[in-house]
Amino acid sequence: MKREAKRGPVFTRRALIIGGVQVAAFGALATRLYRMQVEQHDRYATLAQQNSISERLIAPERGLITDRFGTILAGNKQHWRALFMLSEARDPHAVLARFASLIALSDDEMARINHDLAGRPRYIPVMLKDYLDWDDMARIEVNAPDLPGVIVDVGSSRLYPFAPNLAHTIGYVARPSQTEAAADPLLALPGMRVGRSGVERAQDEALRGSPGVSQTEMNVHGQVVRVLNSDPGVAGDTVQLSLDMGMQQLAGQRLQGQIGSAIVLDATNGEILAMASEPSFDPALFDKGVPETQWKAWMGDKQHPLTDRSTSGLYAPGSTFKPTVALAALDCGAITGATIFNCPGYFKLGNHTFYCDLRTGHGDMNVVSAIQQSCDVFFYRTALAAGIEHIAAMAKRLGIGTDLGVDLPGVLPGQVPDREWARKRHITWVQGNTVVQGIGQGYTTVTPISLATMAARIATGVAVGPHITRRIAGVMQQGAVAAEYPSLGLDERHLALVRQGMFEAVNTQAGTAYAARLTLPGVAMAGKTGTAQVHNDTAAEEVANFNFANVPYDERPNALFVCFAPIEAPRYAAAIIVEHGIWGAQSAAPIAHDLMTYALTRDPAGRDTPIGPRLSEAGLAPVLP
Repeated sequence: MKREAKRGPVFTRRALIIGGVQVAAFGALATRLYRMQVEQHDRYATLAQQNSISERLIAPERGLITDRFGTILAGNKQHWRALFMLSEARDPHAVLARFASLIALSDDEMARINHDLAGRPRYIPVMLKDYLDWDDMARIEVNAPDLPGVIVDVGSSRLYPFAPNLAHTIGYVARPSQTEAAADPLLALPGMRVGRSGVERAQDEALRGSPGVSQTEMNVHGQVVRVLNSDPGVAGDTVQLSLDMGMQQLAGQRLQGQIGSAIVLDATNGEILAMASEPSFDPALFDKGVPETQWKAWMGDKQHPLTDRSTSGLYAPGSTFKPTVALAALDCGAITGATIFNCPGYFKLGNHTFYCDLRTGHGDMNVVSAIQQSCDVFFYRTALAAGIEHIAAMAKRLGIGTDLGVDLPGVLPGQVPDREWARKRHITWVQGNTVVQGIGQGYTTVTPISLATMAARIATGVAVGPHITRRIAGVMQQGAVAAEYPSLGLDERHLALVRQGMFEAVNTQAGTAYAARLTLPGVAMAGKTGTAQVHNDTAAEEVANFNFANVPYDERPNALFVCFAPIEAPRYAAAIIVEHGIWGAQSAAPIAHDLMTYALTRDPAGRDTPIGPRLSEAGLAPVLP
C-alpha cells in the first residue's frame, strides 16, 4: 500500500512533463501553421501557383502594310501549330521521339528542333510543327498524356492579297536564322518572322511589335488544364505606303507577259505611286519555307523573277539620256537654244563613223527639235562640246549614278562614268567614249527608279527624292511635303528648252512618241523615247542599218520611255522599261500613256487638291478607285 501511495505523485509529474511537451509542440506547430497560413499566405500562395502555372512568351502579330487609301497589301492569317515547353517535360528527347512517331517531321525539321532543344532557354517554347491540319491535331490531343509539355496553339502567317503583283516592292518575311535567334532571344519565339526584302525588310523594326505572355495551368503530367491569362502583346505598327493599288495593278497588267519595270512618281515630292517589276514570284512561299524544287526553278530561270528590276535592274538609258546631255551642255555654255548642228545621218570622228538612227539625216537641228525627233548626230556633237565631266555631273544632279536615299533595300545607284572613274579601272578614255555617252550608250547604266527621278526633277526643277513609306503608326514620314526638297539650281530657261523638246516629242507628228499622246481634253504629257542596244553592232551591220526585229530575242534592244504631266503644272512622272521591246515608242510609251491617263483622271497624289488649272478646266474631277 505504501508503494502505491508513493507512485501517485511520480506518475503525476511525468504526466505533467509529457503533457507540457505536447502542449509546447502543438503550440509551436499551431504558431507555425498560423504564420504560414495567415502571416505568410501570399508568399506560399505564389509558390504554389508557380508550381502549377506555366508562363510562356507569345510572338506579337506583325504590323499591317497598306496603300495610301488603306487597302491591305500585307496582313496575317491564323493557323494551328504544335509547341513544346521544355520546362514541363523531364525527358524532352523522349517526348520528341513520341511526337515524331505521331506527326511526320522532315530531316530539316528534326535538325532544327534538336538544335533548339540544345540551346534554347527553357522559358521559350520550341516549335515542333507548323501549319497543322485537323488529323495532326486529333492525333496530338488523343495522345496528350504521353506528350507532356506539347501544346496545340494558334499562330499567324503572312498574307499577301496582291501577290505576285507587289512581291518585289512589299518583299517577304522568313524565319530568323540561328545566328539571329542567338543574338536576340525574342526572335527565337515560335512564329517570329523577319523581313528579308522590300518594305518588309526596310520597316522590319516597326512591323515586329512587342511579345505577349500566356499563363496556362498544368497538371503533374505537363498537360495544359486551362488557359488562365493571355496577353497577346503589342502588334507591330501599321505602315502606310504611298502606293495607289489601282495604279499598281494597272502597271502589272500592262507589263504582264513581258520583262521590265514601270514606275510612277508624284513629281512634286517623290512619292512612289506604282512600281511594278516583271516577271515576279509568290512571296508567301518564303513564310513557310521555299521548296527545293521551286528554288532550283527560280535559280535556273533566265528571266530572274526574284530580281527587282525597278530598283536593281541596270540598263543603258538609250535616248532617254538625251535630256540630261542637253541640260549639261546648256548649263556649261557648250550650246544655247540657238545652236544648230546639221545631221546628214552620220558623224565622223577620226576613222570611225557614228550613225544616226535616221540614216537619211534630220538636217539642221536645235536642242528642241533634236529631243523631239531624237537626233543622234546632234547629241554626238553636243556630248563632245560639253565633255564627259559636265555630263556626269549633270546626270548625278538629276538622280542618275548616285544614292537617291530610297527607303527600300538593295537599291542600286547606276553608273555614270567620268575620267576619274575610267582611270581607276585602267580604261583609256577617248573622245569616242564621250560620243556614245551622248545617246545613252557606252558605260552609263541606270535603274528605272533613277530614270523616273530624272523625269521628275526635269519636270519640277526640284531635287525630289523617291520614297515609298508615307506613314508609320499614323505619323507622316519625312519627304511627303514638296517644300522639303531644294531647288536643283538650274536656269529655268534651260529647263524650259528641254521640257519643250519633250513636249514636242509626244504632241507633234514629227515627235517620236506621237502615237502615245494623251487623249484627255486640255491635258498634255511630255516625254522621251529610248532604244538601248544590248547587241554590239558590227561595222557591216551598222552600214546595212539592219532590222532589230530580225535578230534573236535576247539581242533585241530594250525599249524605254520617260515622261511627266500635265505640262503646265507637272504632278506625275513615270519611267517604263521593256526588255528587248526594241522601240520605246511601240513598247514602253503605250504603257506610260495608260498609267498617266489613270493618274490624271483619278489623281491619287492630289486627292484633296487640284493638280493644275488645266485639269480642273477639263472637268476631270478626281474619281475614287
